[in-house]
Amino acid sequence: MKTYLRILGYLKAHGWVFASAVLATSIFAFLDAFSFLLVIPFLRVLFTETEGPAPEAVSTGDDMLDRILNGTVGRMVDLEAPPQEAIYGIILFILGIFALKNVFDFLKVYLMARVQQGVTRDLRDGVYDHLVDLDMAFFGKTKMGQILSRLTYDVEQLRVLVAKELGKVVSSVFEFAAAVYFAFVISWQLTLAAFVVVPFTMGIWGPLIRKLKRNDQRVLSSAADVNAHIQETLTGIRLVKSSSTEEYERGRFHHLTLRYYRRFLRSEKLRALASPITEMLSAIGTVILLWFGARLVLVSGSLTGEEFIGFLVLSMKLYSPVKYLAKFPALIQPGLVGAERIFEFLDAPIEVEDSEAARPFSGLREEISFNGVGFEYRPGEPVLKDISFKVPRGSVVALVGPSGAGKTTLLDLLSRFYDVTEGSISVDGTDIRDFTVRGLRSSLGIVSQETVLFHDTVRANIAYGNPDATREEVERAAEAAHAHGFVSELPEGYETVVGERGTELSGGQRQRLAIARAILRNPPILVFDEATSSLDTEAERLVQQAIERLLEGRTVFVIAHRLSTVQRADQILVLDQGKVVERGTHQELVSTEGLYKRLYELQFSDDAVDGEPDRTPGSKSSPGDRPTGF
Repeated sequence: MKTYLRILGYLKAHGWVFASAVLATSIFAFLDAFSFLLVIPFLRVLFTETEGPAPEAVSTGDDMLDRILNGTVGRMVDLEAPPQEAIYGIILFILGIFALKNVFDFLKVYLMARVQQGVTRDLRDGVYDHLVDLDMAFFGKTKMGQILSRLTYDVEQLRVLVAKELGKVVSSVFEFAAAVYFAFVISWQLTLAAFVVVPFTMGIWGPLIRKLKRNDQRVLSSAADVNAHIQETLTGIRLVKSSSTEEYERGRFHHLTLRYYRRFLRSEKLRALASPITEMLSAIGTVILLWFGARLVLVSGSLTGEEFIGFLVLSMKLYSPVKYLAKFPALIQPGLVGAERIFEFLDAPIEVEDSEAARPFSGLREEISFNGVGFEYRPGEPVLKDISFKVPRGSVVALVGPSGAGKTTLLDLLSRFYDVTEGSISVDGTDIRDFTVRGLRSSLGIVSQETVLFHDTVRANIAYGNPDATREEVERAAEAAHAHGFVSELPEGYETVVGERGTELSGGQRQRLAIARAILRNPPILVFDEATSSLDTEAERLVQQAIERLLEGRTVFVIAHRLSTVQRADQILVLDQGKVVERGTHQELVSTEGLYKRLYELQFSDDAVDGEPDRTPGSKSSPGDRPTGF
C-alpha cells in the first residue's frame, strides 16, 4: 500500500487533468447506467395495449423509479401518446443519451491518456536525473543492463499501473456506484440478493496475490538479466567473435530467455485464474437473481416484469466492475513490483555531493597535496594505503606501476568520483571536499585511453561541456590538437556525425578530438590516463604533439604503462599494491635498483627484440631516437 500511495503522489503535478478525467468518468458512468434503465419505459410502452389508457406506472407514480423516469424520459417524450409514437420518442431519447455518454467517454480516455504519459515522463525523467547524479560506486556495482531495464521495461509496467489500471479502477468505482444506485431505485431486495457473491469475489484473491507478487519479482529480475546479457555481448561483440564463443553466448542467452519464459508463464497461470473464478461467481450471482427476482414478480408481486428485465440488464453493469475490482490486485502486481525496483534506484543515496559550506573552486595557485590518502571500494579491502605527495603548480607527475596498483583510483579521488576513506586531498591547503563538485570537476581536463564520443557531430563532441563555444573556438581547439586536417576531409566537416562511440573514426582521430575538447575547456589541471597506449606509431606521434601543446602552463597527472612517455615528468610515483613504493625523476629511478628500473629494463629490452632501438641505461642512441614523452 505504501508503494502504491507513493506512486499516486506523481499525480499531484497533473491534478487538474486527473480531476477533469475523474469528473468525465463519473458523468460517463452515470449516463451509462442510466441508459440501461431506459429499457423499462420502452418495455412498458411496448407491452401496453393499443387501446385504452396508458398504464398508471407510465404516467404517474410516487416511487423513486417513476419519479426518475417521468422527470427525464417523460419530459422529452410523450409517454401517453400512441405506443408506436412513444416508442420512436424513447428510441431517439436513448440515442441522445448514448451520444452524450460517448462524448464523456472520449474525454475520460483522452484526459487519462494525458495523465498516463505525463506521469510516465515525470517518472522516467526523475529516475534519469537521479541516475546521472549518482556516484561512480553505484555504476561499479550495478549492471548497465539492469539500469536500462528499469528505465524501460519497469517504467512501462508502472505506466500501465498508474494510467491504464488506475483509469479502469476509477471508472469501475463510478460505474459500480451508479449501477448500485439505480439498482436500489428498481428494487432494494433484489440489489441485496445481488451482493451475496460479492464478498466471495473480493476475498478469494488473498493467497493468489502473495504468490503473484513473488513470481512477478522474479519475472522482472529475469527480464533485466536478459537485457543485461544483450547489452554486455553487443558491447563486447569484437571479443565474442575473436574468441569464437558465439555458441557459448547463445547457450547463456537461451538459458536466460528460458528462465524468463518459465517464470512469466508461472505468473500468467496464476493471473489467468482471475477470469474463470470471477466468471463462475458471477454466474452463481446471476442464478440467485433469476430465482429471487422470479419470486418477486410471480409470488409477491412487488416487482413488475419490465422492472425485473431492466434490473437483469443493469446487473451486467453491476457485476462487470465487481469482476474487475476483484482482479485488480492481481493485475497491478507487475506494476507494483516494477515500482519497487524503480524506487530502489530513486532511493539510492548520493554519497559524493556538496557540503553545506561548499564554495566554488577558485583555481590552483600553489600546489595539490595528497595527505595520507586511503581508499576502500568495499569495507575491509583497502585499495590505496597511506599515500602522500605534493604536486606544485605547473609540474608534471607520472603514476606508474603494474595493473591493479591503484593508479586510476588515485586520480578518480582527485576528480571526486569517489571520496577518500582516509586522509585528504587538498588544493592550496583547502580540502577538495570543501569545494563544489561542479566547480572542482570543471577545472579538470581528463583524457583517457577509452575516448568517449557521443553519437553527434564533431563540433558537438569537441564543444561538449562548453555549449556556448563559438565555431572559431572549436576550430582553434581542433587545430591545436592536430585534428583540423582530418576533420576538414570528413564528408560534412565539423557537422559530420561520428557514430555511436565514435565508430566512424580511427583510434588516433578519436583521441585527438578528446584532446581538442580538453583544450577548448582550458582547464588548469590535466589528467592523462593511458592516453596513447592503444595507438599505432603514427597516431601516437600526432597525439603526442597535440598533448605537448596542451601541457603548457598546466598541472598534469599522467598514468602510463609505456615508460617512454613519462621520462620528462618532474616527479614519478611508482605504485604497487596500493602503496607508493618509489618516487623520483626518471634518472634517479633508473639509477637505483627497484621496481621502476626492472619495468624499464624489461620494457625496452622487449622493444629492442622487436626491432626498436635499445634505450636501456648505458646504450648509445642519438637524440632523435629518444622518445619525446611528456
